[in-house]
Amino acid sequence: MESSLEIGFLRVTEKAAIAAARTMGYGKRKYSDQVAVEAMREELNRLKMRGTIVIGEGERDKVPMLYVGEPLGRGWTEGEIYPEVDIAVDPLEGTNLCATGAPGSIAVLAASEKGGLLNAPDVYMDKIVVGPTAAEAIDMNASVQENLSRIAEAFERDINELTVIVLDRERHHDLIGQIREAGARIKLISDGDLSAGISAAVRGTGTHVAMGIGGAPEGVLTAAAMRCLNGRMQGRLRPLEKWQEERLRAMGFFDGAKIYDTADLASGDDIIFCATGVTDGDLLRGVRFFGGGIRTSSLFMSAKTNTIRFVDTIYREEGSNLAVSFV
Repeated sequence: MESSLEIGFLRVTEKAAIAAARTMGYGKRKYSDQVAVEAMREELNRLKMRGTIVIGEGERDKVPMLYVGEPLGRGWTEGEIYPEVDIAVDPLEGTNLCATGAPGSIAVLAASEKGGLLNAPDVYMDKIVVGPTAAEAIDMNASVQENLSRIAEAFERDINELTVIVLDRERHHDLIGQIREAGARIKLISDGDLSAGISAAVRGTGTHVAMGIGGAPEGVLTAAAMRCLNGRMQGRLRPLEKWQEERLRAMGFFDGAKIYDTADLASGDDIIFCATGVTDGDLLRGVRFFGGGIRTSSLFMSAKTNTIRFVDTIYREEGSNLAVSFV
């Protein structure tokens, strides 16, 4: 993917994060999401590409959300030949976290050449996510105990030294019991299914594996991140309501037992993943406003070039005499 697009995608998540951060703590989760969507759409339409949303926030009738199938970029209106790009977005993961000022909300985008990201249905998915150390250890057909034993072996430690990150949901009652019975520790989170997966794949965050049921669209974004981190994700679609079963059939997903591996969800050769912190989290700092400017903290990754960058950006206000500090 062209370097100008890489820089552009980073700017997309930065601007979405800044817009959302301005609403932090107001208790208006839908408004926080809306401003992040609008900022992301505006920046995406500046890019020299023929982009199409394959993972978004709903269908065409859900406007102003970024809907699945929405065309974005200058290539749709200008006569120039620009690259075709599939785009997956979560303009504000952790809307409740942003609305309440809690840690862990982020703005996220993944991109690939056309056909490189699965158009996953907006239903639930049972997932297990690990980093490169335990990439060969997981198997969704195995029990929780077996998976944790193999992950512990990969890390050369005991199960009671593992920390599993799980969404705090009623649907995870049995899973939580099995993890504790196996002897591992649990970090329960209120929101942030995607952030959980990335944290489990990065050393130094204090977590070793993410388990549980979350959104399938977020699963595609997580898989894109795993492609860049050499981590691994396995998932199985889990419709929890009748309308979700109907949704699956309508989109051509008939095999309920199929396990989707990382490359099934994010198959592209030229995958880019970027995320910008909105509120402080384990991996990224949130947006910081100060006299004369705004500072953002982002993670940018490319599977094609095998690069991972932690990017600190300062946007200076026009006319500002801001002196840059590196602390």
